[in-house]
Amino acid sequence: MQQNSPNRKDQEEVPYLLDAVLISSRKQFKFLLGSWKLLSFLAMIGLLLGLGYWYIKHDTYTASTTFVVEDTKPSSGGIASALAGQLGLDLGGLGSGGSVLQGDNVLELLKSNSLLKKTLLTAYDSSNKISLADVYATSYGLKNKWENDKKIGRTISFAINSKTFSRVEDSLLHSMMKRIIEKELTISKPDKKLSLFSLQITTRDEKLSLLICERLLKVTTDFYIDTKTKRVRGNVERLQERVDSIKGLLNRKTLNSIDANRQLLDVNPAYAQSGELNVEVSGRDKMVQATIFAELTKSLETSKTSLLQETPTIQVVDNPELPLKKNEVILIEAMLLGAALSFITGAFMLIFFQPATQNSEN
Repeated sequence: MQQNSPNRKDQEEVPYLLDAVLISSRKQFKFLLGSWKLLSFLAMIGLLLGLGYWYIKHDTYTASTTFVVEDTKPSSGGIASALAGQLGLDLGGLGSGGSVLQGDNVLELLKSNSLLKKTLLTAYDSSNKISLADVYATSYGLKNKWENDKKIGRTISFAINSKTFSRVEDSLLHSMMKRIIEKELTISKPDKKLSLFSLQITTRDEKLSLLICERLLKVTTDFYIDTKTKRVRGNVERLQERVDSIKGLLNRKTLNSIDANRQLLDVNPAYAQSGELNVEVSGRDKMVQATIFAELTKSLETSKTSLLQETPTIQVVDNPELPLKKNEVILIEAMLLGAALSFITGAFMLIFFQPATQNSEN
């Protein structure tokens, strides 16, 4: 009997708590009905705020592209390493799969300040007079702001492919890049199991969004491929130089051998032994050079094959096309949303401060 008494007590408290909640809700509802004038006033303010947001909000355009990164990872670079090692060349790590730059790092490369800066300093149109950075600054009213600023007070422009800027110009350019990276650049990997990436750029200028999206991907792709293949490509270039050098020596040795054989026919019998020695030495040198040339040529072709295997493939799946997606604020939606937010906020504030008001009145 004593064990069941707490359960009965809990069962009696549940209806009591529900009644208290219902009574409190009725009181709050009646209180809000009594404050309908204030809530209506707040809703009107919200309507005006929504109208103001619609008026000052600029339409933006989103350029989107998706691409695939395929890293070729040979199981071993043994043949190339063995052949190149005999010539003092290093093909270490070829196809080892341990490269610092893997496909996922493209996500971070697209956010690189240096690559974005290189993109913004490309030409906006065929006239090659204004850069993407200039158009971006004009679209956002930054140039007028800089001209009216007491510390700057002059027209700022960013020359195409310029390598050096003043301290002020460099600072302003970096502020634009920071805004783009933090607010207007979206990079994602829709499926973690696939090497499929998505890049989106949103700005106020439709053509600007398109150009930044395309060129940022192009600049990043070139940098990525160049970095991935730098070592193997250097070995190919060094091998090519040695092959060309040995080829020149072999041609000279061939001419010397032919000349030695021709002289042997006309040599005095008393000096026949000396002539035969020259023919023998020339033939031997020619054979040595031919052997070296053949081995170097094999190594060169192997390295070229390895370079092709090491070069990643970046394939664009979807290109951004005009017209781009337009992001605009609808007037009615903005006003209704502003009114609703103001009404709900005002209702919560009234309920929150109601006990303090009632206590003060009492």
